[in-house]
Amino acid sequence: MVVDEGNLVPPGRRSRADVSSNLGGTSVGDTPDLPDRRGDGFVEARPWGQFQSFVTNETVTVKIITVAPGQRLSLQRHAQRAEMWQVLDDTPLEISVGERTWTAGLGEQIWIPVGATHRLGNRGDQPGRILEVGFGFFDEDDIERLEDDYARE
Repeated sequence: MVVDEGNLVPPGRRSRADVSSNLGGTSVGDTPDLPDRRGDGFVEARPWGQFQSFVTNETVTVKIITVAPGQRLSLQRHAQRAEMWQVLDDTPLEISVGERTWTAGLGEQIWIPVGATHRLGNRGDQPGRILEVGFGFFDEDDIERLEDDYARE
């Protein structure tokens, strides 16, 4: 599912056909402050199936984040990077981006623009994982915590 919340979908990454046939969501327009990624072929068909490109020749940081049952990350934002999350497990993960909060499904992709407030929590009884791809400069000091359950600053 692609989230239509302002500019949560990276620019040029999904045509309307890609979104509706492959992800079941809606697309939003290009975001002028982020690089155009039209040339990397978001979904490429092959005789054996297809592959999905997320990044081509960009500075990125890739993580798998595991959230324990009943726990959540801080409500935060970043000044120097955008993020793409993809839900890896069929665990009820609560996602907040900007003013919107929802329960994400298995395989759902979420785009978090630079400066957007966001949070990830696990409402299930099993660990839940996301793949996180950070676009831009990565530094743990680039986390501005707005709310934190663990009293971190």
